[in-house]
Amino acid sequence: MKGTVVNTAAIIAGGSLGVVLGHRVSESLKETVMQGLSLAVFLIGGKMALETNNISIVIFSLLLGGIIGELLGIEARLNNIGDWLEDKVSSEDGNVTEAFVRTTLIYCVGAMALMGAIQDGLTGDPSTLYAKSMLDGFSSIAFASTMGVGVIFSSVAVFIYQGSITLLASSVQTILTPEIIAEMTATGGLLIIAISINILEMAEIKVGNLLPGIFVAVVLSYFFIN
Repeated sequence: MKGTVVNTAAIIAGGSLGVVLGHRVSESLKETVMQGLSLAVFLIGGKMALETNNISIVIFSLLLGGIIGELLGIEARLNNIGDWLEDKVSSEDGNVTEAFVRTTLIYCVGAMALMGAIQDGLTGDPSTLYAKSMLDGFSSIAFASTMGVGVIFSSVAVFIYQGSITLLASSVQTILTPEIIAEMTATGGLLIIAISINILEMAEIKVGNLLPGIFVAVVLSYFFIN
């Protein structure tokens, strides 16, 4: 759990610094920084998406995952958590719900979060999560300076998500072959692109409802690749 603890602390520290700096930055500069970050997020997602070796799995994973997510109302549940947090903090720090949901998805959807947590749980080696901590820490400064205090609360989701994977690592090791991980990563990459599109306000994609697609990719890959 060392890696997850450090990752959580990095987001809290970076987010706190970003909130402090945010009050000293002009709205115009905030907008420019957020646009730059959005493009960087788009690039990361695109790189991940290209890892697929079977695009049909990715397509059907998003299709079936979207149906499951819509029925479960995942996006609405995430927004409800964000709204509850917003009631507890000052609204002067930006849209807490938006910041919480978007950065939670960015920090949790990705190969480093998944494989780093598994590596930490199986071997006790947190090096991958340490590297992720540096990336998340610096990005949280920028995100919090523009989006507000909601970024800090994403650390709780990261702790629960990565911590759970670390504790269950021995159980999932045999299931997550490199081929399956590639399709999971590709599916997650498209979701990260969708987050970027949302931040740029080009469209409003219900990324939360598409999240089950990552796990559907595991099932489809297991049957059609292995």
